[in-house]
Amino acid sequence: MSDLNGVRYGVEDGVATITLTRPEASNSIDLATARSLRAAVDAAGADDSAGVILLAGEGPRFCAGGDVAWVMGQPEPSAALLDLASELDGALQRLDALPKPVVASVRGAAAGAGLGVVLAADVVVSAATTRYLTAYAGVGLTPDCGVSWLLPRAVGRQRALELALTGRVLSAEEAREWGLVTTVVEDDALDRATAEVTAKLAAASPFALGQTRRLIRSSYAVSRAESGADESRTVSAAARTEPARAAMARFRK
Repeated sequence: MSDLNGVRYGVEDGVATITLTRPEASNSIDLATARSLRAAVDAAGADDSAGVILLAGEGPRFCAGGDVAWVMGQPEPSAALLDLASELDGALQRLDALPKPVVASVRGAAAGAGLGVVLAADVVVSAATTRYLTAYAGVGLTPDCGVSWLLPRAVGRQRALELALTGRVLSAEEAREWGLVTTVVEDDALDRATAEVTAKLAAASPFALGQTRRLIRSSYAVSRAESGADESRTVSAAARTEPARAAMARFRK
């Protein structure tokens, strides 16, 4: 287990856990935290013992997005915001490119760039009282960290526009109905439900899950023909892995 600026990283039972550790600031992200997040993502990607990545926030709120107070405390707030948004988006793009499934365990609130962190996950387990919002319009800002690209793909263009333009706040159940989160559980069951999901993923074939994630997440940027050819090559490669050989052999018995 290692503690960086604003981030804690550790690996146990095949799960690399990246936890935002600024609860006093609702886990908002300043430049140091964004750099720490990138370092943690790189560590998770390089660690062969970690087949699953878990994103979490310490304290009552998952992530309030970029740290506006930090930005406004810089000599040139506009330049500071550019640095912060670029660094954080770089970390999330690195996470998006990893061939490892990503789970988010979300409680309290996910706002602004915090929504971008949620959208970087493949499976989102949410506490029932969590609220989801873009928050940008309320402070005169525009989406960053992939929100304008990923949100419409998760919930649809019109719903994404409503969230971004009006500042509408979604309940956890609404977020599930809209396709933003996967599962909603009672607040006191969040840790247990998250552990069940990560354990199930960690026990599966790392190659199969990682490549499935890659195929689906990369499908936005390729043609149907390119995707089909990639699928064919990848399923052939998967058939050569030990987990697949063992599972397929059972069909012959």
